Amino acid sequence: MIWLGIETANAPLSIAVVRDGQVIAEIVQNIKLTHSVGAMPAIEDVLARANIKPSELDAIAVSEGPGSYTGVRIGVTLAKTLAWTLQKPLIGISSLKALAANVALYEGFICPIFDARRNNVYTGVYRGSELDTILDDYHDHIDGLLARLKTLEEPILFVGADVAVFWSRIVEVLGDDARRAPFSYDLPRASETIRLASALELPCVEAVHHFVPQYKRIAEAEANWLKEQKEKRDE
Repeated sequence: MIWLGIETANAPLSIAVVRDGQVIAEIVQNIKLTHSVGAMPAIEDVLARANIKPSELDAIAVSEGPGSYTGVRIGVTLAKTLAWTLQKPLIGISSLKALAANVALYEGFICPIFDARRNNVYTGVYRGSELDTILDDYHDHIDGLLARLKTLEEPILFVGADVAVFWSRIVEVLGDDARRAPFSYDLPRASETIRLASALELPCVEAVHHFVPQYKRIAEAEANWLKEQKEKRDE
């Protein structure tokens, strides 16, 4: 079975082709190139390097969020367009779970983090090689997250390039229970997105129409509009 994996939920970009459980080609990069410019050429490049035609794909896996609104939208839009055009099934995987999968050999608590700006994060907590969900993906202030993690009273492995933004605060609150994954595990890999997707039952092709991103937070513009409407009602 041949899979195409697409990961654009945050600044890093990863595209992979996996055939029968073997990574054939993969791009992982963290450079200042917008996904609207770089994602499709990367898909074409990976398929060309793997010597695989789009029509030969059996399924597509995509990082469905949370993360950058723009990044998530681009990845999901590309995946849905390809899946429907090629008439292939599409499976979405949490971008946080896919990142946690990089360190799934760690048997304790795993906490992937994406910077959501203004001291907020997108995060969740998983455990062990099976990536059992301990805390569902959500949006929180870093202090709110750390207060919840402190109650676990066990070592926690943090993973993700954005951990660096919050590391001093994490150590301040959790002390010796704060562990940090090596930097080589900090970038999400589309091959891990595929690995997680391949363990799930394939949906029908028609389900592509109902596939939606998982933002875990309303957009800032929408939040501002709702705030304005509330203020008008309270006048």
